[in-house]
Amino acid sequence: MILIGMFDSPFVRRVAVSCNLLELPFEHRNWSVGKDFELIRQFNPLGRVPAMVLPDGEALVDSTAILDFLDETVGPERALLPASGPARREALRVVAIALGAAEKGVLQLYEAAFRPDEKRHEPWLERCRNQMHGALAELDRIAQRHSGDWMIGERITQADVTAACVFTFLCDALDVGNSWVVYPGLTALGARCEALAAFRDVRVPFQAPAGSAGARVGQRGAAR
Repeated sequence: MILIGMFDSPFVRRVAVSCNLLELPFEHRNWSVGKDFELIRQFNPLGRVPAMVLPDGEALVDSTAILDFLDETVGPERALLPASGPARREALRVVAIALGAAEKGVLQLYEAAFRPDEKRHEPWLERCRNQMHGALAELDRIAQRHSGDWMIGERITQADVTAACVFTFLCDALDVGNSWVVYPGLTALGARCEALAAFRDVRVPFQAPAGSAGARVGQRGAAR
């Protein structure tokens, strides 16, 4: 299998971490949605990442679709998403909230990357910030609610993987870990996850290139 996209994207990284946890080997194409846009479009007409090319040449083009394939490959006993019932519904809820937080963070970065200062719309940015922090606050509440190490049940699930990847991304890209809002539950979850080799091996801090602080998105690419 070939995974396309840069590991500083939380959408790409959650796939890479899941492959590592499930012991599914993959090749990596470190392609940027900026400079490698046309290469990526050969596998995803939208030019977005992640994309995963299967051994038979089929290309999967969304992180959720890729993760569904990985879980199907390893079977329900090893799958990172619970198979059914309340645990599955709660995991899907956590994943949806986490992905929403990531998307609202990316929109803030896009505003800085693609609009000159005089054309940025502060009410829109404030709305995105409020939505992002609202999502993070709910994830933090869930993380603190559980007495064990993981958000759902007694083992790591896709809820933990996605929440941790998103929180790390937002801390790197928007410095939410140093904002006026404190997220102790997410901070602890993130630390547990980032200590695992499955996470460490695909950890690439989100860094802005030289020039405009907002240019990071156009050059590196956090596309879903």
